[in-house]
Amino acid sequence: MSRDQEILLNIADLDLTFPTAFGPLHAVRGVNIELIRGQALAVVGESGSGKTVTMKAVAGILPPNTKINGGSITFTYSNQDGRRKSTDLLSQGKRWMRRHINGKRIAMVFQDPVSSLNPTMSIGRQLTEGMIWHHKASKKEAWNRAIDLLEEVGIEDAPKWMKCYPHQLSGGMCQRVAIAIALSCQPDLLICDEPTTALDVSIQEKMMDLIRRLQRKRGISVIYITHDLGAVARAADMIYVMYAGKIVEKGMTREVLYDPRHPYTWGLLLSMPDLNCENQRLYTIPGSPPTLLQESQGDAFSPRNRYAMIVDDKAEPPMFAITKTHAAATWLLDARAPKVEMPDELKKRLEGMKKEAGDSGRG
Repeated sequence: MSRDQEILLNIADLDLTFPTAFGPLHAVRGVNIELIRGQALAVVGESGSGKTVTMKAVAGILPPNTKINGGSITFTYSNQDGRRKSTDLLSQGKRWMRRHINGKRIAMVFQDPVSSLNPTMSIGRQLTEGMIWHHKASKKEAWNRAIDLLEEVGIEDAPKWMKCYPHQLSGGMCQRVAIAIALSCQPDLLICDEPTTALDVSIQEKMMDLIRRLQRKRGISVIYITHDLGAVARAADMIYVMYAGKIVEKGMTREVLYDPRHPYTWGLLLSMPDLNCENQRLYTIPGSPPTLLQESQGDAFSPRNRYAMIVDDKAEPPMFAITKTHAAATWLLDARAPKVEMPDELKKRLEGMKKEAGDSGRG
């Protein structure tokens, strides 16, 4: 494998359970995700699908009561001598993770930028803390570097804001500060959890453009956690769709957006607001996601799937390969299944998306 195709992160058969008062909650069930160095991928799904829990496992910030049933998270990074080293992050303790991984090589930007910042610390102190701790930078060096970071993320008059506190900044500025903090130690991987959800719609696109620009400039990898396929249409190289703790479809962005094969992916795409649609009513996927407190024998999506067959209630579908990079876990792709086309409304919407993008989407 060439350096250009070097695997930075490999999540293999990750399986996690949380104890609750009502019994064990099987939140992540055999997840497999592969990220190539320098690329961006999106993990997409409704709330409760397991996407954030999976990425918290990568960042080493799972709750103490998490039960790891199996799997591995292999992360490849450079030592001080420049040599590549791979380690299973699940096998490392929290102290080792804080010293060698958290903030330094893997950084995370959380959903609510205001609450993710420390209200008792100035912006400057929060920016310099990681550089002083991980890179042994002097206070002056860290301070100057922090000002450069604020300017890099688009904050004007950066020195003025260094002594301010989070409550003195707007939501958009707090998000930019959070991104600057995440980049302060030059990580290999940036994880963005719903990076635009808490922001005004007028600046959401600007924030996504900022992250894309920083990714290209620094050559880092990015993982987007989101419920909105539209938000990552231009940002991600790969898309992984999660449902009930499992990956149900994966592929290059172009494949998943323009040729989706899983009924759940169809529902997510139809749920996206479309200004060109004559129907003013917003589509919602019928039913509710499962609680994951009880193990389902068949396909977890079966109760919400209008195309479900008898086999969906009896056996869980495997991942059927569509291309070398595209696969989906639905019995509709079995050679014995009846031919089912995506809804006509979705076909029209995807044709409009292709036309609007000039058929030049990423992937």
